[in-house]
Amino acid sequence: MIEDARSAHPEVSVRRLCELHGVSRSWFYEQQGREKMDPDRALVGEIEAVVEEFSGYGYRRVTHELARRGRPANHKRVLRVMRERRLLCRPKRRYRATTDSNHNEARFPNLLRQVVPMRPDQVWQADLTYVRVQQGFVYLACVLDGFTREVVGWSISKFLDADLPLTALDNARPARCPAPGLLHHSDQGVQYASRVYVDRLRSAGITPSMFRTGNPYDNAKMESFYKTLKTEEVNLQEYVDLDDARRHIGSFIEDLYNRRRLHSRLGYVSPAEFAARYTAAQM
Repeated sequence: MIEDARSAHPEVSVRRLCELHGVSRSWFYEQQGREKMDPDRALVGEIEAVVEEFSGYGYRRVTHELARRGRPANHKRVLRVMRERRLLCRPKRRYRATTDSNHNEARFPNLLRQVVPMRPDQVWQADLTYVRVQQGFVYLACVLDGFTREVVGWSISKFLDADLPLTALDNARPARCPAPGLLHHSDQGVQYASRVYVDRLRSAGITPSMFRTGNPYDNAKMESFYKTLKTEEVNLQEYVDLDDARRHIGSFIEDLYNRRRLHSRLGYVSPAEFAARYTAAQM
């Protein structure tokens, strides 16, 4: 801070700067000596500020975020500093099955292979996952826009039934008002294949599509989002109960992920910023 002030106003004496900032001259010269001994000291502080806000960021996203904050740095240097200071995220891995494909409901062909999303609300991708709380598990359903990567609807519940994804879908529809013809892509689980869910899709003019059992790569964007959610939020927390999980996960999805987190596939801007740029370009 003092060094910045002196470079901005070279005519100001060291004594005057110290008086302005309420520090001694000996402290000032000591800090200068530390900067020379540790050239990464200022960068470490900048990186720590980013990692504190975005706890799951790797070195590439940290590098882009530093540049957005006016502190450009070489990505190799950022990686070295993060390794030395143990600032790289190491996620915990947990697994619990959420897909039950052993049912007699209708299954639909995979139409996503024939579509490359070119605008918002052309393709929605949906999936379920589990979240550990102190007394067991709760379940999360999300709907992701295949073009902007925004989470357009979500729901969390103690029960893994059709009401869970239905609520997520019902939250997405009025918020986005998609035109008829929207493609809805999911797994073949009983929740998405249930008659009540399929009827809701068809009544809204939405076309169902399903990927084949045991191949999550057919729904890779949804899988990528859940990996991010688990790595950067869920696996770093110890939720007390459903309400606690809902509060934290809702904040992560709606604020951090949708609005602030840099997405590598979107050119290192957030989904909301990417969507806004698309809208502006159409005007």
